Amino acid sequence: MYIQTQETPNPNSLKFLPGKTVSIIGPFEIFKKEDTNNDLLKNILTVDGVESLFLDENFLTVNKNESVSWEDIKHIILAFLNEYYSEGNDIILKTKPSKQEKRDYEEVEKQIIKILETKIKPAVARDGGDIKFIEFTNGIVKVQLRGSCSGCPSSVITLKQGVQNLLTHYIPDVKEVIAISN
Repeated sequence: MYIQTQETPNPNSLKFLPGKTVSIIGPFEIFKKEDTNNDLLKNILTVDGVESLFLDENFLTVNKNESVSWEDIKHIILAFLNEYYSEGNDIILKTKPSKQEKRDYEEVEKQIIKILETKIKPAVARDGGDIKFIEFTNGIVKVQLRGSCSGCPSSVITLKQGVQNLLTHYIPDVKEVIAISN
């Protein structure tokens, strides 16, 4: 099996494209091997220097710390992925984690989420990342940047010039967009 890799705007993030479905539960980010029962994800998270994983429908993004080079760890991650799929596994994430929050959103929040889902997420997914709506209070939209977007040097520009401009254009109630950490 040939798994493609793609660089992202974040030098500490690499996108892996196996050519198969990765997640059927939607975007999911994980930081600690203790937070999953999935052996593949546990194995990748044990690789020295790997800080987090972000999974979406057709890709897996691996975030590493600056002290480790991709040359040192990329082949290990590829080996884990190849082994996983060669054993007959077809999808990495099939079930949602047990702690899923459901809440009712106000109308303006629904509009914000719709714009994030339809106009922003596809663009950031191409770079191996994701944006998640957290809350809207007093004109301020709080989002969480995940995957390659988390810690990316250009994420501040993307947030202000891209996300904020788009949301303020479509929704006059929005005054500012800020990213919060995990």
